[in-house]
Amino acid sequence: MKIVLAEDSVLLRDGLVMLLERAGHGIAAVHSTADDLRVALDRDDADLPDLLISDVRMPPGQIDDGLRAAVAIRSRHPRLPVLLLSQWLAGEYLHRLLESVRADRQAGGLGYLLKDRIAHVRDFLGAVDAVAGGGIVVDREVIAALMDLRDDGLAALTPRELSVLQLVSSGATNQQIAGQLFVSDGAVVKYIGSIFDKLGLTSADGNRRVLAALTYLRRRD
Repeated sequence: MKIVLAEDSVLLRDGLVMLLERAGHGIAAVHSTADDLRVALDRDDADLPDLLISDVRMPPGQIDDGLRAAVAIRSRHPRLPVLLLSQWLAGEYLHRLLESVRADRQAGGLGYLLKDRIAHVRDFLGAVDAVAGGGIVVDREVIAALMDLRDDGLAALTPRELSVLQLVSSGATNQQIAGQLFVSDGAVVKYIGSIFDKLGLTSADGNRRVLAALTYLRRRD
């Protein structure tokens, strides 16, 4: 996999490069500022990677420059998978990224992970593969910050179905969900089928798992 990495911390940047290369991925480019990232990818003729991994807080402003650059790049290249790393929650711009997936069912995968909560290297590498493959992986604290159960059919879900959907939204596989909830794989399949029915998602809607996750993640105004 060809990856573009945007991270201003030298130690973290070099560590990520080593980790990704050790996992068999190629680093196409490394950027230390949001402006450099925009120059490289926010244009129609950009040589796109298989995945963009970007820090949220980057120079020049050291606020949410990396996130805003990712939003601009994603707007121009909606099928580019983007994995964001952060030490804090961001609302408006993350909401726009999530809405871009809802608006375009062919949109690339999306991830938002809090750096301090990545417990294992395998979890990070799993998120890299999932997002590059078109999935959505979002930290549970981010899910909690964006969630609103007042509409979109979520209020009809049982507590167990909500637990299953939360795990789906955080990128867990059916087998992982079964392990965490101490139920069988078949029970997870039934729960997910019921979730799809209650949210009004049919096979004609495309990737129902992604759409269900977006329903759960989308912030309400």
